[in-house]
Amino acid sequence: MSGNRRKVFLLSAVLVGGAMLMTACQDADSGAAQSSSSATPAGNAVTPSGKAATPSDSSATGGGQGTATGKSSGGQGTAAGTGSTESGSKNGKVDRCHTDDLKITAADNTIAGDPDGTVTVQMKNGGGQACAMSGYAGVDLKTNAGALSAQRNGERATSIVLKSGQSVAFGINYPVNRSGGSGVRVTALLVTPPNETKTVTLPWPGAGTLPVTDGSGSPVKVGPVGNAGQGG
Repeated sequence: MSGNRRKVFLLSAVLVGGAMLMTACQDADSGAAQSSSSATPAGNAVTPSGKAATPSDSSATGGGQGTATGKSSGGQGTAAGTGSTESGSKNGKVDRCHTDDLKITAADNTIAGDPDGTVTVQMKNGGGQACAMSGYAGVDLKTNAGALSAQRNGERATSIVLKSGQSVAFGINYPVNRSGGSGVRVTALLVTPPNETKTVTLPWPGAGTLPVTDGSGSPVKVGPVGNAGQGG
């Protein structure tokens, strides 16, 4: 019996010792986990320098979405390419020049010795916006014999953009009356800017009369906008 009791005592001692050893290991693991948890807040990454990175720290990768400040060394930046342009542009195109925005004048520009007379018509952009113009203006002379329309001289026309305050001119060539007779008396000049329908009436600044023709064609010629004629 004493032998059996000794065996039972030894077995109990082994079991108690093993249980105490397991409890000690669990306590050690729990302490290590608690120590690690207190060193770094949950959900935060640790930077290489050992500093815990919070979600708002832009140096943390994958820890949150970064936000660009939009500031430069000179102050808060603005979007590039948003500088001001001419206010007359529409969808990147400049609107055409309208009669109401143009100040139109005419002056005699005949050069002594030339066989024909020349009148230069100037059109100044009086609007507050840039405008475009190309082609030929409509030109008619009012005379005592009726209206006389000028014919295009066939020169190539180019497109011109006029900023506010800028001017462009074209020339009108006409035959000088050297017949000694009364000829055809000119009373007014009518000008219609290119691609417009509104006409401006101006005093005729050229010679008072034109020679009488046979009516086979207009003796008056007009050049394209941008060409002031032989006197320009």
